[in-house]
Amino acid sequence: MQLSSSKAKKTADRDGNNKAIASPTQKFKEIPQLCVAQAIVKVLENLGVREAFGVSGGAMATLWGALSNSILIDVLHCRHEGGAAFAAAEAHFASDRPIVVFTTAGPGITNAITGLWAARDEGAKVIYLSACTSATQRGRWAIQETSDQTIPQSGIFTSGALFNYATVLESPQQLPQIARRLALGLAQPGGFVAHLSIPTGVQSIPIETHIPEVNLAPALSVPSQETIETIAQLLCEGSFAIWAGFGARRASAAILKLAERTGSAVMCSPRGKGIFPEKHPQYVGVTGVGGHESVMNYMQEFSPQRILVLGTRLGEPTSFWSKDMVPAKGFIHVDVDPKVPGVAFPFADTLPIIADADIFVKALLKHFPEQTEQNITLPNPELNAIAPAESNLVRPEILMQAIQRIVVDGSDAVVLSESGNSFTWTTNMLRFPQANRYRVSTGVGSMGHNVTGVVGAARGRNGKAVAVVGDGSMLMNSEVSTAVKYQLPTVWIVLNDAYYNMCNQGMTLLGMKGADAKLPDTDFSLIARGMGAEGIRVEAEVNLESALERAMAATGPVVVDVTIDPTRFAPSKGRNKSLSAQGVKSSTEPAKGTQVSFPLV
Repeated sequence: MQLSSSKAKKTADRDGNNKAIASPTQKFKEIPQLCVAQAIVKVLENLGVREAFGVSGGAMATLWGALSNSILIDVLHCRHEGGAAFAAAEAHFASDRPIVVFTTAGPGITNAITGLWAARDEGAKVIYLSACTSATQRGRWAIQETSDQTIPQSGIFTSGALFNYATVLESPQQLPQIARRLALGLAQPGGFVAHLSIPTGVQSIPIETHIPEVNLAPALSVPSQETIETIAQLLCEGSFAIWAGFGARRASAAILKLAERTGSAVMCSPRGKGIFPEKHPQYVGVTGVGGHESVMNYMQEFSPQRILVLGTRLGEPTSFWSKDMVPAKGFIHVDVDPKVPGVAFPFADTLPIIADADIFVKALLKHFPEQTEQNITLPNPELNAIAPAESNLVRPEILMQAIQRIVVDGSDAVVLSESGNSFTWTTNMLRFPQANRYRVSTGVGSMGHNVTGVVGAARGRNGKAVAVVGDGSMLMNSEVSTAVKYQLPTVWIVLNDAYYNMCNQGMTLLGMKGADAKLPDTDFSLIARGMGAEGIRVEAEVNLESALERAMAATGPVVVDVTIDPTRFAPSKGRNKSLSAQGVKSSTEPAKGTQVSFPLV
């Protein structure tokens, strides 16, 4: 095979057979000149990006081509921009790497916004690349024109509530500054979502600027020794509990040591499930949506003097802002974000500590060196008796028990739950032995988040990912076809009851008549097979375990369509109290023991 002149020279120089030394000018000419799109990809490679999820389009063809030809970045072409953004967020949590989302102009941008909003709210590290209309074409009715005449610029193309950092690259000379800003953002603790929009005409311009090397060494807040000593003294003044959230997921081992040395009870947010082993005798349960009555039992019976809050914002999905969760001497609230401590409970005494949870707890452990014997029996999450079946349909409670045995206990798969009743069933009934096995979205809680996010989770961890979803979400926005294309080990377990049932059950028990949440009967196993995935239909409880075992053994995507009983009310007692506090009243008196299941308001 004949080598090109440049390859022949490299080979000769390496082997020592060609001693001629090229002049600096000759060396410069041999270096291929990059265009803006290629330079951006080089920056992303330097930042540690290894996956990009998106949907193509003419306005960003050059950028898409550059991404696709990267030797380090794998491009996954999705079916919807929103699905790509949700998948990217979950790929970050599964891999702990920054992930790219890419879309074309116009509707590509607007379709992606909900997923990017969720990425920001969840604390993911995502870089969004979009195309926009070139300057010379703006205002002239270009195809999918993206300019200040068609799309609001503030907050979409500028930094704000949606993006930590956003800009439009109008000139190649901006690239070094942008690279530095991205590196600084990714190195900070917590999430970082950036938007870089590149006009179509700019993407192919050759660059003459140097692409800077970047340093992603994290800058973590470290509390002073005096602060640690003060906190230790306060905690020793009386009993305290630990309230762990998603932001403390890397502190799992340290939290376990602290709890066992001090005998403190531990509760967690819905996103924090598994940070503390859920079958541990000191675990009192999940708070908030889908949470456990055992938490309130603990607060009433044991009345801790303080609560050490680690990595949770204590927002409505976690706390319902309940005054019953405020201890007598208030909160010690640890978070990397200085805007968090004290905001959810502004009336409560709160000592704010701006620090990484793992660093903080490890420092605190030095003041609690001895392990003490614990003779106190704490309330643990309840395991309610399952009422007898009233139809031939599958009871969701029995399905959850099968998922616990086959998926949670029988594998290392990550489990993602969709919003709606699937959220409350899984949060309340599943028990995880360790952190980073369970993912839900609480703040945004968009339908479609994890029916698509499961694709990113499987790709990010290079292993099994299982989504427990509703039929409404599955109809709204799924990426089964994408999983088929890349043969990702994904499983969808569909709670198929032919309803938007969180809404249906909630409206029924609130006595609000006339609202129709019924869905046409759908066979998702047939749809899955039509797209090239394996589809399994389960219509009887006796077939549940064999279906799940088959799905978990498969190497490619599987949809398990389970026809569940729509009359079984999801465990949402805590949510009922929150709705009442916000003024939502029932026009009829619900039967004793029933629960209102309804979306966040």
